[in-house]
Amino acid sequence: MDLRIFTEPQQGADYDTLLTVAKATEDLGFDAFFRSDHYLRMGTVDGLPGPTDAWITLAGLARETKRIRLGTLMTAGTFRLPGVLAIQVAQVDQMSGGRVELGLGAGWFEEEHKAYGIPFPKEKFARLEEQLAIVTGLWETPVGEEFSYDGTYYQLEKSPALPKPAQRKVPVLVGGHGATRTPRLAARYADEFNIPFASLEDTRRQFGRVRAAAEAVGRKGDDLVYSNALVACVGKDDAEVARRAAAIGRDVAELKANGLAGSPAEVVDKIGRYAEAGASRFYLQLLDLDDLDHLEIISSQVQSQLS
Repeated sequence: MDLRIFTEPQQGADYDTLLTVAKATEDLGFDAFFRSDHYLRMGTVDGLPGPTDAWITLAGLARETKRIRLGTLMTAGTFRLPGVLAIQVAQVDQMSGGRVELGLGAGWFEEEHKAYGIPFPKEKFARLEEQLAIVTGLWETPVGEEFSYDGTYYQLEKSPALPKPAQRKVPVLVGGHGATRTPRLAARYADEFNIPFASLEDTRRQFGRVRAAAEAVGRKGDDLVYSNALVACVGKDDAEVARRAAAIGRDVAELKANGLAGSPAEVVDKIGRYAEAGASRFYLQLLDLDDLDHLEIISSQVQSQLS
């Protein structure tokens, strides 16, 4: 069972804070450090000192960590041209010695696009499909050969398809709640399917859709890794859980209903129920990045029971 740490730096975190959390992630035995890809805070937080760029952050962490996997949930397809993104991810993969994973989504947060002058097209999902085809196509093209693509939104002519990642294949994550197009894209391009902030019932249903879509294109359903992203709020007792919930402006009962919250025993039990629904990997969304003791209790009292 893989436990991965998932951060939301747009809510207020600089690079040094992210580095501290990433090093704790590595030291405490977690599998990976992931981050969101947003340029604007959400909700009532002030977001200070301001946003950090996902792939610049991961490039820095690639040189300052040794073991953990590094990636995005999810890189917004609206932020980068696919050819440029393929170069960026391949370079960071080289810098990390082959530890990078790419979560790629369509992009959805219109306000951040307006705030920083980023185009927000209507045809986001159709663009995402072309982006996935281009990024994976560039990486898969043998050295010495060229890659061309003639799509509705993107055209590439005689690309040398360089540089190549350090890994033979960078794992690609596709995720979401869509009932038809999302499973189809995952079946065609993804190594992992992630469903964010979903109930057990919705998780089970969506994993089933993805498995069916994979089989429809000639893959085995088990060819993909199935994962959940869920907010985490763990404490040794009720008082500690309540303190951590208050620190992120959330209600304990709501967190227990919708996330991985409560005592270590409660969280282990909840993870077990998601595992029965098909999940083998969990992205623990940590919203208070100054609370390193939170990582420690998850490592020593939750992760230790899942190995």
